[in-house]
Amino acid sequence: MLIDINPKLPMRNKSVTREYYINKLGFQEFGSADFDGYLMMEKDQIQIHFFEFKELDPKENYGQVYIRTDNIDNFYQLLLDHKTSIHPNGKLEIKPWGQKEFSVLDPDSNLLTFGQSL
Repeated sequence: MLIDINPKLPMRNKSVTREYYINKLGFQEFGSADFDGYLMMEKDQIQIHFFEFKELDPKENYGQVYIRTDNIDNFYQLLLDHKTSIHPNGKLEIKPWGQKEFSVLDPDSNLLTFGQSL
């Protein structure tokens, strides 16, 4: 039986990725070991893992994760309060498929979409 999923996304610079997820999205680093070229971040019930890919061209990165939330309005406001850039085409809105969603791009252009069922 499947019980969890931890997406793995590319990163060019571990400290830049760590700082973005901590300071802009409110994540914390998972675990006490510091693995070379690998980073694990968590917030509430989810984890996102990152692998080092120094040659990554952010303009050619198609990494994407869809994250469900149960309080999207408060989370969106928290990000705005932290001056987190919202994707220009990803402002908070109700989608035709019955989800309230918004999106951000991390420093490596991984697209994180947050959604809540209506």
